[in-house]
Amino acid sequence: MASEASGADSVADESARAAEKSVEWIDRNMATHFANVVNVQSTREQVDLFFGTNQTWNLTADPRVAVELSNRIILTPHAAKRLWVVLGGVLREYEQRHGVLTVERS
Repeated sequence: MASEASGADSVADESARAAEKSVEWIDRNMATHFANVVNVQSTREQVDLFFGTNQTWNLTADPRVAVELSNRIILTPHAAKRLWVVLGGVLREYEQRHGVLTVERS
C-alpha cells in the first residue's frame, strides 16, 4: 500500500510542478515600434504580418497612400492561430470596457 501512495504522491508532485511553470519575458533586447497599418499574407507554411505607418497626412486627389513598412513578423500557422485567439480575447475585453470598434474591410 505504501508504494501505491508514493506513486500517487509523485504524480501529484509532477502535476504541481507543471502548474508552477511560468514564462519569463526577457525584454532587454526588445525594440518598440508604432504601427497604424497592418497587412497579412500567407502560404501553406507561414503567415507573414507586415506592420507600418501611414505617411499620408495631407490627402489630395492622388489616390495613393504611402505606408512605410517597419516590421515583418513570420509565424507558423499554429502560432498565427494562437495569436488570433489571444488577440480576439483582448479585443473582446477592450470593447466591453470602451465600446465596439468598427473597421472597414479592404
